[in-house]
Amino acid sequence: MIMKINTLTLGSLVLAVCLVSRSEDSAFRPIFNGKDLSGWYGLNPHSVVKLKDEKKAAALKTMRDEFAKDWKVENGELVNDGHGPYATTEEEFGDIEFLIEYKTVAGADSGIYLRGAPQVQIWDKSQVFDPKKPTRRPHLGSGGLFNNTPDTPGRDPLVVADKPMGEWNSFRIRQIGARTWVWLNDQLVVDGNVMENYWDKTQPLPAKGPIMLQTHGGEIRWRNLQVREIGAEEAKKILAEADAKK
Repeated sequence: MIMKINTLTLGSLVLAVCLVSRSEDSAFRPIFNGKDLSGWYGLNPHSVVKLKDEKKAAALKTMRDEFAKDWKVENGELVNDGHGPYATTEEEFGDIEFLIEYKTVAGADSGIYLRGAPQVQIWDKSQVFDPKKPTRRPHLGSGGLFNNTPDTPGRDPLVVADKPMGEWNSFRIRQIGARTWVWLNDQLVVDGNVMENYWDKTQPLPAKGPIMLQTHGGEIRWRNLQVREIGAEEAKKILAEADAKK
């Protein structure tokens, strides 16, 4: 009888875990349809930040018009040839959990902009560290908040979690306010650190903004892009639990 009760109890726990997992999974929604570039446009914010009025409007239009020249959809993947403006979501996001997979080439240098701000960094970890460029540290791996102040928490990843070049890597990114968590291939590489506002470090990160996929000189492929919005109560709970660990 005891064995039966334990078995039933274990079965109930497994079922409960499965139901919770399914519930969480169902909360995610795709932001790339795997068929075309709908919902995305081209933008390199660095190229227009100092422009104004007609010049800025013209530059923005050109990037939208030229987006499909360097970006395409192939086998359900969003593919960039290493050139052109960044793939930018028409939709803007606040507190979210974001899933994305990528595969790139040797010498890669790319990243994911959150709320329109750089960035969760992507490197080729096999690149040799150049002491003449001390803030560029590809050998430490991908996932760090590269545009934060050097040597601050989260700027470089906690561990090297990149897979060998040519394999698919997966990110799970959580952002609440300016606090950012990054898991690369299921390993925690950024633990709730503040993402600085690159555009104006005296100001907090914007409350909302687009997700942007950077192109930087080498082919990169993206797939399985999914987002889950984080509500106020969940955000409060996550932050409280994170702060309690300090």
